[in-house]
Amino acid sequence: MRGSNFSSTSKEIKIASNLSPLRSKIFLESRSYIRQSLSNLFMIKPLDVPIHSEPGSPPILPKNMGYVSMSHCKDACVIAWHKEKIGIDIERIDRNFNYDVISKKYFFKKKNILKNSRILKESILNKWCGVEAAIKWDRGNLLRDLEEWEYKKSDNHILHKSKKINLKITQIIFLKWTISIAIKNSNNESFEIIMCNNI
Repeated sequence: MRGSNFSSTSKEIKIASNLSPLRSKIFLESRSYIRQSLSNLFMIKPLDVPIHSEPGSPPILPKNMGYVSMSHCKDACVIAWHKEKIGIDIERIDRNFNYDVISKKYFFKKKNILKNSRILKESILNKWCGVEAAIKWDRGNLLRDLEEWEYKKSDNHILHKSKKINLKITQIIFLKWTISIAIKNSNNESFEIIMCNNI
């Protein structure tokens, strides 16, 4: 689904007209991806998918239609749907970021147990991706909530310290991206992961 062949409502087109050209394209394209994906799931026309989504806000479905989460980076978009709340995040594996500062500030405050810079960078990127997925599950804010989440790599869980939320994190390495899915999986319920690409 490329170019201008978007499944967009008149309201979304109006919202996009007030955005910069790049943000407008991302807004219309990402909402169109959601509509196309969920139209297959619910067997309805893309424009009949009743999502509500403002720029910079998570897409919302009516309660009886479950929950959807999406994430995008410069060359990929990923969408997750579940009957319960779900959060998803995607990052390029080769993303450039100041991993040393982030590791000391958020993830390895007491001791830096990783000496290999490549392994440290991969570990921090995966943790960051997991935290972002959890924040999307919670409909939170990255700057406000980042320090509240504690990532438990040993059992792939992430905890919100003040809200006492415990989420299961599933991490996938897919080609050149790392993807994290956050879900409250208290009954050890399994879920199917479907990956698509047009490479």
